[in-house]
Amino acid sequence: MTAANPSASSGFALPAGNHRQAGDAAAVQVVANGAIAFAVFLGGFVIFEPAPYELFLAALLGVWVICGMRIPREVAPLLFLFTLFNFGGIISSFQIEEYTRGLIYVAVSYFLALTSVFFAILIKQDMGRLRLIFRAYVVAAVITSMLGIIGYFNVGGFEIFTRYNRAMGAFQDPNVFAPFLVAPVLYLIYGVVNRSSSLMPLRAGALVILLLGLFLAFSRAAWGLSVVSGGLFYLLLIVNEQKARVRLKYIVIGVAGVVAIILLLLIALQFDEVSKLFAERAKAVQDYDGGQEGRFARHLLGFELALTKPLGIGPLEFGYIFAEDTHNNWVKALMDYGWLGFVCWLTIMIWTLVGGFKLMFRQRPWLPYVQIAYVVFFGHVLIGNVIDTDHWRHFYLLIGIIWGCMALETRWQQQRLDTAGGNPDVGRMPATRKSQAINPTGSARTSLLEH
Repeated sequence: MTAANPSASSGFALPAGNHRQAGDAAAVQVVANGAIAFAVFLGGFVIFEPAPYELFLAALLGVWVICGMRIPREVAPLLFLFTLFNFGGIISSFQIEEYTRGLIYVAVSYFLALTSVFFAILIKQDMGRLRLIFRAYVVAAVITSMLGIIGYFNVGGFEIFTRYNRAMGAFQDPNVFAPFLVAPVLYLIYGVVNRSSSLMPLRAGALVILLLGLFLAFSRAAWGLSVVSGGLFYLLLIVNEQKARVRLKYIVIGVAGVVAIILLLLIALQFDEVSKLFAERAKAVQDYDGGQEGRFARHLLGFELALTKPLGIGPLEFGYIFAEDTHNNWVKALMDYGWLGFVCWLTIMIWTLVGGFKLMFRQRPWLPYVQIAYVVFFGHVLIGNVIDTDHWRHFYLLIGIIWGCMALETRWQQQRLDTAGGNPDVGRMPATRKSQAINPTGSARTSLLEH
């Protein structure tokens, strides 16, 4: 985490009268980071709405604005596109008689969009907050997974944390709970293969809990998400590693991990209830997917309807017409936000995918964080073809992480250009500041995850 003490970054000793100011700044930094971590932690508990996550984060965002938060130019396009996207939702809301229902839905959408912008700004302000965010994310995921697991096995009347005999943790739907777990699973995998062995049992134990919760949610989308995201992340680890010995280690651990997961799966399938539900959920196409009135047929009807409804039909109105929600982000954008919203959503997705991909092979201190966020975001874009993810809180957190790292990269490149271009100020800097001009993170580490 970036030091709050000015003397630590300037290379000069502070006058005695300024030490108190430095101490106050450090205290403010601790409180601010604690609030950020708590906000991320609350994201794992959304069993009712408005959830504590929304209430606390709204207050936190308000405090940051009052304290003079500025929108960096690197993040401004994200804010602009999300604003235009939700403006399309406002126009669409007036296509129905009960337009207030639509406006409320759009208001929630815009707030979630603002959380992406907020997290991106926080990360650009202090790169160290990436580790803070992921650690809070892991703690929340472990606790909510434990709730889902004990609920699934009906321990102590905790069945409130299940739905349709599927674990859902402190969420309203197993199909939201399970994808929430994928990013912390990858974070723990990275820690297991790259960190010191002293905390190995703790990380491995947490990983088993998350994997069990992910499995017992019986979410096909989440299973596919974990396979795709996990495979891509591990491939990135191998490709980016320069040492052949470490690459071999990755491969050996990866094979051992796959074998361990298969063994755990075989053990779980020994329980009759688990095996029956697994056999049912493992079908590629469920009864409600196919047919003339199935999910995929509704997607086609939605695209056809969009040709005659450029302003949309109103938020959530699709479900009233066809008796089921869209279960497709592209159809949802067209139906709930009109052509304007669809173009903005498509632009945001492509911009994030292209901008994030450029960071995948650059050796930066934030590389593992952005790799995890990127592959999980990419997986969410894919499953967005069969399920609505537009109101998933962690989805917007992932977008914020990627855009925050994109902003960090822009600053990194600019400071390197200033240094290479013979910045006259560099020659007059103290030694400490010269090193920071060359390395804008103020760190020689290849990854914050190493400590």
